Amino acid sequence: MKDFVAESRQKTQGSVEAAKADGLVLDVREAHELDADGRVPGAVHVPRGFLEAKADVTNEGGDKALHAARAEGRAVHVLCASGARASLAAATLVEMGYAAKPIEGGLKSWREAGRALVGGKDGA
Repeated sequence: MKDFVAESRQKTQGSVEAAKADGLVLDVREAHELDADGRVPGAVHVPRGFLEAKADVTNEGGDKALHAARAEGRAVHVLCASGARASLAAATLVEMGYAAKPIEGGLKSWREAGRALVGGKDGA
């Protein structure tokens, strides 16, 4: 897995700072992680295991906000807990025609940058 993540990171590079620009934040964590650790306000949630199906613009059951970001050429900033799943997901999205970049360092980097979260065990 480390090799896949390293290769994905070489293809797509992103950061918390880049996610401040106009674009869409896509959270690929599992639902229980969002419940435990909080959610990014306004982010689209698609667990990594459903990404290809939800990102497929020919899938009528796909995620419309994600499809719109692709159609408009807007950046998709991918978030997970540590950055590994986000790197893999961003590389997949790039192959599917999206302008995607992972948020390096994941949720920890998001918090350290003082970015907003709602919910989670802190009850924010």
